[in-house]
Amino acid sequence: MGFTSIKTKSPDGIKSAITSAITQKNYSLRSHFFGGLNVIRTVYSMNIRKYSKSDYNQLLEIYSMSKLDELKYESTNFELLSLDKDEIRLAQIYESDIYVYGTKYAVGFCAYSGSEIRALFVHPNYRGKGIGVSLLEFMLSNIIGTATLYVAASNHPAIKLYQKYGFKIISEFKTTYNRKAVLANKMEQLPVYG
Repeated sequence: MGFTSIKTKSPDGIKSAITSAITQKNYSLRSHFFGGLNVIRTVYSMNIRKYSKSDYNQLLEIYSMSKLDELKYESTNFELLSLDKDEIRLAQIYESDIYVYGTKYAVGFCAYSGSEIRALFVHPNYRGKGIGVSLLEFMLSNIIGTATLYVAASNHPAIKLYQKYGFKIISEFKTTYNRKAVLANKMEQLPVYG
């Protein structure tokens, strides 16, 4: 579980990183160009797998334990609308590519459709272990084009994480959660040029 970053200017260093990633059976390899350095990130897949119907109850539990955390910085108190009762949100997730983190028991999940990140949740008992970062990097390694996402404008910890991955706020708008107003941001991952 985890990731490796390799910084190199030499083609041999890049070749070595790719060979290492393949040998270790890493799931994906993502290359970025930062100021003359090629940065190769390998995301380990041991614990990230495609969602299956047997994960449904765990997905509901993760969502129920995590959803209100993204709204905890709001001045309004929100009541949880469970995912199985939120028909619109459930439909958005089910029409997406869904992946879970965990070999037998899912402790986190993510969903994306095209270039839009639609969900990223980690059970509170498993936070701080790099699971959210692994799921985010996994999605970014599979998205073609400019990645986009939506986040509560008050959720500064999430915004800060996304900004580390090159996301910028491009718009702010009003929306609702369980019939209560929320200010949200649309973020896009801007291309990085050397």
